[in-house]
Amino acid sequence: MNATRTRMVVFSALVLALFLPASAPARMHQQLVDYHQGGAVLQGYLAYDDSFPGLRPAVLVFHHWMGIDQYIKDRTDQLARMGYVAFAGDIYGKGVRPANSTEAAAQSGKYRADRPLMRKRAQAALDTLRLIPRVDVKRIAAIGYCFGGGVALELARSGADIAGVASFHGTLDTPHPEDAKNIKAKILVMQGTDDPVAPIKAIGDLEDEMRGGGVDYQINLYGGAVHSFTQPMAGNDPKTGNAYNPEADRRSWQAMKYFFAELFGPR
Repeated sequence: MNATRTRMVVFSALVLALFLPASAPARMHQQLVDYHQGGAVLQGYLAYDDSFPGLRPAVLVFHHWMGIDQYIKDRTDQLARMGYVAFAGDIYGKGVRPANSTEAAAQSGKYRADRPLMRKRAQAALDTLRLIPRVDVKRIAAIGYCFGGGVALELARSGADIAGVASFHGTLDTPHPEDAKNIKAKILVMQGTDDPVAPIKAIGDLEDEMRGGGVDYQINLYGGAVHSFTQPMAGNDPKTGNAYNPEADRRSWQAMKYFFAELFGPR
């Protein structure tokens, strides 16, 4: 299928969905959306609240290494209830949902080793989000969790025309730090001080990269927090390197809300 026909198919499906009756009283619309990148079929998750009229800002959500699971759908729904059109982009491909950490490491490793492909998958999700009629295409941000935080940053490094990126306990490294000069978005990075996946040195390297590229950036550090601090399913033992931290979760979500208010105005 060529690119033009792919875009028309996605657009037609989304327009049809907009006229389906919404459930009361929340009027939340939740839908799986198939789209394409190259020869791959991808499947994202779309959520918005019909009670918000007119065009509105949109948020692209990039999943952690387990793919689009219930956690990612719940975060997408949270954003929709705040008045955003929220779309969880699929990096792995339709039906590719890791069942365990071994499979997740293999999938995430594939794209971390191939940053051009990662960027193409991220851009395909952004292009799909822009086709949704409710979206104000000049007001789009991206967020990501863990692996997805790294994806959101790579999308920014590619020069994507988005307003902002917020990364939650994300992977920070890149083989091409010089690409920071391409970044148009404002950047918010939220990390735990004891995260073994992105230790303090990685945070310092990111800061050097952002400064070198002249990027408008913020880095929020949460003392004592390790990797996955926004994810209750990570457990509560920081010694494992992955643990939920309710204070860091609450503070980072609030930081994101302030960041979006700066980008888009209050919701």
